[in-house]
Amino acid sequence: MFLGQEFHIFGNWFIIHFTENYGMAFGMEFAGGYGKLFLSVFRIIAVSIIGWYLYRLTQKKETPLGLAISISLIFAGAVGNILDSAFYGLLFNDSLFQIASFMPDGGGYGGFLYGKVVDMLYFPVIDGHFPHWFPFWGGEEFEFFRPIFNISDSSITIGVLILIIFQRKFFQKENQENNSNEKEAVISDIKAEENI
Repeated sequence: MFLGQEFHIFGNWFIIHFTENYGMAFGMEFAGGYGKLFLSVFRIIAVSIIGWYLYRLTQKKETPLGLAISISLIFAGAVGNILDSAFYGLLFNDSLFQIASFMPDGGGYGGFLYGKVVDMLYFPVIDGHFPHWFPFWGGEEFEFFRPIFNISDSSITIGVLILIIFQRKFFQKENQENNSNEKEAVISDIKAEENI
């Protein structure tokens, strides 16, 4: 596909729309080349930390399955976006007004860690205008869901939502252990003061 090309899958509410972005999930981005490099390095560091945490979780026998799944989703999505960012620019030429070629003679359009992330899922489910009386955006066009994203973005978003929704359940035992350790420390302090 060339940049901006799209195929309507289910009417006008599910569209495969080929776009590329320089940055973060749902097309957000940092400005300039150094912003892209900073983002790529930050992603690699974050994925390393998440990977280490995931490894530690899998070593514990009593880790909640939902917690392991949510961290795995975040890890997999982040790795997917890093791979796009690291190698897509090396392997493909520009797709503006043309279909990108794999391994072109002149090389890709960008260097290592300077590739764009490919997004393609577009769900403009609701399209209309805000009422004129609506504050700030009165009369402006409204579209839900406007961002174009990829499977990696979805994976990260679902993982984070699972963490937010079930955080109490996932970290309840850990909180109980911390509370009991604090109580034991207070009791031992009180006993030490009584012995003085």
